[in-house]
Amino acid sequence: METAVTSSVMTARRTSLLGAGLVAIGPVSMALYTPAMPALVEAFGTTDVAIKLTLTAYFVGFALAQLVCGPLADAFGRKPMTLMFLGLYVVSSIFATFAPTIEFMIAARGFQGVGAAIGIAVSRAMVRDQFTGQASARIMNTIAMMLALGPAVSPTIGGFVLEIFGWQEVFWCMIIYGAVLMVAVTVFQSETNPNPGLQHLNPRLLAANYVNLLRDPRFMAPGLLVGCGLGNLYALTTVLPFLLIYDVGLSPSEFGIVMILQSGSFIVGTIITGRLLKHMNAKRLVPFGMGMLLLSSALMCITTLTIDPSVVSVMGPVMLFVFALAFVLPASFTEGLAAFPHIAGAASSLMGFLQFGGGIVASLAVAAIGDPALGKAFILSAMPAIGVAAYLMLKSRIVEPAAAE
Repeated sequence: METAVTSSVMTARRTSLLGAGLVAIGPVSMALYTPAMPALVEAFGTTDVAIKLTLTAYFVGFALAQLVCGPLADAFGRKPMTLMFLGLYVVSSIFATFAPTIEFMIAARGFQGVGAAIGIAVSRAMVRDQFTGQASARIMNTIAMMLALGPAVSPTIGGFVLEIFGWQEVFWCMIIYGAVLMVAVTVFQSETNPNPGLQHLNPRLLAANYVNLLRDPRFMAPGLLVGCGLGNLYALTTVLPFLLIYDVGLSPSEFGIVMILQSGSFIVGTIITGRLLKHMNAKRLVPFGMGMLLLSSALMCITTLTIDPSVVSVMGPVMLFVFALAFVLPASFTEGLAAFPHIAGAASSLMGFLQFGGGIVASLAVAAIGDPALGKAFILSAMPAIGVAAYLMLKSRIVEPAAAE
């Protein structure tokens, strides 16, 4: 049933738009410059491994900052913390634009990840502060669209910007996005935190909150499903440029155009999901999404090992994978935060840590293998299956109260 917290201070539409803009800054900043990664090797006179470290630094900064930006937003309020972290993001983006060495770039990308981390934590907490049930699920569907659409659309934009202007202009796009978002937050975001206070930063209490979340299957079941799903999507951004540009032979702009297949598939999935949410509970969509995730995992492995690289063989399973994500994300985000309104920021932060942590683990595993194709076949194909298995195992431990749907 559709419910909403009566103390909501922003409309569902404004919450959706602000939440979507905030949540997109992380994946956009991660994926926007992926078409430039091969060009950066030449620009800095370095290796593929060193350039991939710029993405790893971003992952690490983003994931670790998740653990503190949510509690900070619980303690001091959503809006002031959002502006502070976005300010750090804009400054670090400027440093990345003018990076003189690869080491400077790696450091700038790490701080950029820290600044962008606020988007995921605050966007979900802002929803949980005001909405529950189907109202929350519909807003989360919009936010989920941007969360997965960001890394899908960004390579397209980045590819054209790179080919027309250069790699520095790719970072100028990030600077402009961050500055515009700061203006939007200043003008349109209202404070939604109902109970700010320094007690949220008590180290012992904070540690206890995270331990309780990690032990609670109500959080961990959807958290690991999201972590393995979106984490895998982020890890794909470290592999697809090299597969499609090096192995298939696409130019950066052609790579950007091909990535529209991924974004288009996810758009279709979110549109279908949004329409279905008008008539059925979001939880009922999860089994269908998980079935498609398992199928995409199998296809990703088989096609990579048995078919020569082509746009169809590389992108076909990826399209099914992102389509399936659209079915599981709204319910997973809502379920993961529903039981923890008193620590919504911390819960949102930990879920963000799990998804970017999943991206870090998968990326490092692919790097350890050394071959992007083998990494895609064995690591990236396994991630969604692991998420589904964890979800089913943990859900079996939850005792649901008897309630009418």
